[in-house]
Amino acid sequence: MKNFVDRLKKILKDNNLSASQFAKKINVQRSSVSHILGMRNKPSLDFIVKISNNFKDISLDWLINGDLKENVKEVNNSHNLSESSPTLIENNNSKEKKIMKIIYFYSDNTFDVFKN
Repeated sequence: MKNFVDRLKKILKDNNLSASQFAKKINVQRSSVSHILGMRNKPSLDFIVKISNNFKDISLDWLINGDLKENVKEVNNSHNLSESSPTLIENNNSKEKKIMKIIYFYSDNTFDVFKN
């Protein structure tokens, strides 16, 4: 939880936003931001998604786990992946790629993280 709060504070600082300005930008109540910053409440999936939707340069992976790895959105967009027509992406690297983490987002705004 503390790590998420640190990442949230970094977003505020990097974008020169007060907590009130941030709340308005992502369309949540100021008290929601205050309770998260004060570690009274944990962020909901809806809160995290609102951040991701309003700050396109911030990956969900970084928001949730703090990982600074490749932005998942950019990977999906760059390969034009589609549910209806799966695409095989050739691995041009000499190293074998392995799945490290899968994040499932559910319709009730919860999520699970599975790590290999």
